[in-house]
Amino acid sequence: MDHAEIQSVLRAMGERVPPASQLVLVGGSALALLGSPRLTIDIDFIGDDIHPNPLHQTILQIARELKIYAEPVPIDRFVPLPKGSEKRSIHIGQFGNLEIFVADPYSIALSKLDRGADTDYDDLVFLAQNHYIDAHEFERMVLEALPLANKYDFNPDILEHLQELKNRLKS
Repeated sequence: MDHAEIQSVLRAMGERVPPASQLVLVGGSALALLGSPRLTIDIDFIGDDIHPNPLHQTILQIARELKIYAEPVPIDRFVPLPKGSEKRSIHIGQFGNLEIFVADPYSIALSKLDRGADTDYDDLVFLAQNHYIDAHEFERMVLEALPLANKYDFNPDILEHLQELKNRLKS
């Protein structure tokens, strides 16, 4: 899905959710809404993947009916969220009854660095080159998160991933 297709899906969801509903996106769909040209196959949003709340259950049902993949992502269980993350979400807009935000770009970046796939590095470069994250501030956040790594399923190669990101940003 590209930016336009994601917006279309969000409008369809916004027609069927209760008024004043909010959804915070992460992953490729979030980055597409920020302007990334990379296509995505799903809509990931912050939520409990084991016990989704009623709104998220509705979102998942609509996604099934639209034959798209949507998934609640408990990002705070995977990576230590950087201080102030709740204040850095980006308001995207209103889609019917559904107000859409993109999660804190630094939190998204930390989860992508943790995973370290090629598409994740592309996303990280996009975030840095488009000034959604500052590379030096992001490095500080990564180093600050390291002592908390044992509480999360944090990749032991995260410093190697950080170096790879630095190399790609120099190119």
